[in-house]
Amino acid sequence: MGADPVIVAARRTPIATRGRGLAAVDVAALATTAVAAAHADAQAVLGAVDVADVVLGNCMGPGGNPARHAALAAGLGAHVPGATIDRQCGSGLAAIVDAAVAVRVDPRVRIAGGAESASTAPVRSLNGVPYARAPFAPSGFPDPDMLAAAEDLARHDGISRERQDAHAARSHARARAARDSGRFADELAAVGAARADDGIGARERVLARLTPLFPGGSVTAGNSTRVSDGAAAVVIAPAGVGAPGLAVRAHGIVGCDPALPGIGAAPAVSAALASAGLSEGDITAFEIVEAFASQSLAVLDRLGIAEDDPRVCAHGGALALGHPWGASGAVAVVRLFSRLVRAGAPRGALGVAAASVGGGLGVALVVEAV
Repeated sequence: MGADPVIVAARRTPIATRGRGLAAVDVAALATTAVAAAHADAQAVLGAVDVADVVLGNCMGPGGNPARHAALAAGLGAHVPGATIDRQCGSGLAAIVDAAVAVRVDPRVRIAGGAESASTAPVRSLNGVPYARAPFAPSGFPDPDMLAAAEDLARHDGISRERQDAHAARSHARARAARDSGRFADELAAVGAARADDGIGARERVLARLTPLFPGGSVTAGNSTRVSDGAAAVVIAPAGVGAPGLAVRAHGIVGCDPALPGIGAAPAVSAALASAGLSEGDITAFEIVEAFASQSLAVLDRLGIAEDDPRVCAHGGALALGHPWGASGAVAVVRLFSRLVRAGAPRGALGVAAASVGGGLGVALVVEAV
């Protein structure tokens, strides 16, 4: 096996709430924007970059291998293949893991990430009956809808409405401060007129007034993320390229109780840290996908990390930015790249990206600034 591969470029599109700023842009076009921007950044650092493959995550698109479409549309050449994978809302992060493993074995550059267009996703049907999603688990296993799973987790862990609303408000406040100070500018690749995330601050001032989504419950539209459109991509090069970036040190992909899928990121992070010989106290920056405040808090509680720890989603997370399912895990890695590489963190600073996944899965990645 080769040495640790290095993420040398990372870009994302703006994230737009479903039906809003990116409503007319399909998943392949979103993916193309992110892939082309990341590739251009890599070439600015490394010179000409011949890409061996493009690996992208996607959940609800039309099929047709959007990764191959993006490779062609981004001008990478007809010889560059593509693979589109589905680990639901961990897909973008899992794609980066898969590509990094490939680079470790075969030291050629890969581009990886994820894309989702909830706005243009086709309506699916079975025997003429529309359905929102395929089952995450077989008959005989729990298979809750993600909203119901978030409510179940809040009740299971005794996570109050007040904690959830405070967590959502914190995410918005951090994202607003980051946006206003220009921290997102260098990672964003515009899509037409869309040049900024459109959900920051949405619902923030009305959190306490929103009605629970379930009778007697605590999960609301305000302490849940918004269904969104967006894409993100990174360029992964073999070790020794001589460019600053994030070395991929370890990863964890695990299963957990499908009745409580929101906890999956916690054992995945623990597995990744154990593989790297690290503990949570060694980590400078965490980016954990915030699908729901209850889920995010449950993961932090299990990892022994304070809910207001400044290392966690320091510039806001999915509660503020939005949740383009297949892209969100890749967005987390782009955020780590900005926090550790663009911001000039000391060499050796460590980051963790993680996501909990429907059906009872967790994906995590450990990276180091080099």
